[in-house]
Amino acid sequence: MPIYQTANYQVNAAAVERVLGAIREFVQYVRENEPGTLFYAAWQEHDDPTRFVHLFTFADEAAHAAHGQSEAVRRFEAVYSPELVGGPVVFTDYDHVATNTSEP
Repeated sequence: MPIYQTANYQVNAAAVERVLGAIREFVQYVRENEPGTLFYAAWQEHDDPTRFVHLFTFADEAAHAAHGQSEAVRRFEAVYSPELVGGPVVFTDYDHVATNTSEP
């Protein structure tokens, strides 16, 4: 059963460009190495570019675990974690209701 999740966080303004580079590198890794990650998108808030949300769809718990245990996650965390403001990353799980695209 697919797992739908978001991650929300805010970073220091001085770190935004560095975090954007790390996001692009990380998402490329996910695209090339995580077939069980069915969807991964990172969005930057338009009105406050220090705020980010990531959207994930994992095929199942095994794909979710593989993602979370990857060296790429640790490298990405090493970039953004020291720059967090306003608290830690907030992960939220969701149930799928509807979409206008092909459903997994």
